[in-house]
Amino acid sequence: MAATETKQTAPTLLAAAQAGDSGAFADLVTPHRQSLHLHCYRMLGSLEEAEEALQETLLRAWRSLGGYQERAPLLHWLHRIATTTCLKAIAARGRRPATLAEVSHLQPYPDRLLDRVDPADAVELRESVRLAFVAALQLLPATQRAVLILREVLCWSSAEVAEFLDSSVPAINSALQRARATLRSADPPRQPTLEAYDQELAERFIASWRRLDLDALAALLREDAILRMPPESVEIVGRDAVCRFFATTPAEGRLDRIRLVATAANGQPALAAYLPDATDTCQGYGIMVLTTTPAGIAEITGFPDQALFEWFGLPKESALLR
Repeated sequence: MAATETKQTAPTLLAAAQAGDSGAFADLVTPHRQSLHLHCYRMLGSLEEAEEALQETLLRAWRSLGGYQERAPLLHWLHRIATTTCLKAIAARGRRPATLAEVSHLQPYPDRLLDRVDPADAVELRESVRLAFVAALQLLPATQRAVLILREVLCWSSAEVAEFLDSSVPAINSALQRARATLRSADPPRQPTLEAYDQELAERFIASWRRLDLDALAALLREDAILRMPPESVEIVGRDAVCRFFATTPAEGRLDRIRLVATAANGQPALAAYLPDATDTCQGYGIMVLTTTPAGIAEITGFPDQALFEWFGLPKESALLR
């Protein structure tokens, strides 16, 4: 019923918006905000930069709406504007990272923002927002990144992408093949895991952490597990090295002082870490995203950024976690 109502009112909203009604414009683009935000996140890898790009996209769309002639669906037109906006943001960054450890701008994407996604699209969406996939995208040249996302995530045709990027179909297909090769190297395919298994791993991780049981913690990790901590260019490789880090560095090895709360990001299990301050109030410290495989946790990506807690709908401090 809702879809029917939207179709019936869209032409009226469009006409009103093109006549200068900002409220009608807001109603017209609201159903597309989530898709545009995700697109900007895939392009930029940063939650905060994606939000800035989304706002810039909507502003540009509002200013140029009079030129929209309905030759393509509205969302297609909006994605063109969003892609151009992101390409400009990427160019402004300067040097492109060469390794995953150098993707200093990477941030996690809270699953709570995906609640409005059609359940039928949930599996495909989960693959396209996986943290490793988004991080690997950041290693691609900007045009290759746009080509891959437009072709393989948004399912544009090669001709549509070529027309948008003022290129040729052979050039687009060649860029797509090069992008795929880079992604296969940076983000090898992994066997998917079940949600129940992911939740169990997260619960066992929290329990082992609370008990200071490093052996149990190690048992949850793959032998080749990797720990990264954007924005630092740190990459700790191997189960033993990761466990040594946990035994010595966070809270000087006093893991029992750090409280972990289960959450979710990028379609993956995640943990919010709280550390008590001088008044014994737990302050938000950071978010850890776990990349799981049937053989255990393959990667832990830690984000020491309290500002992320608001995005995740979590309190920045809590006396309840003392």
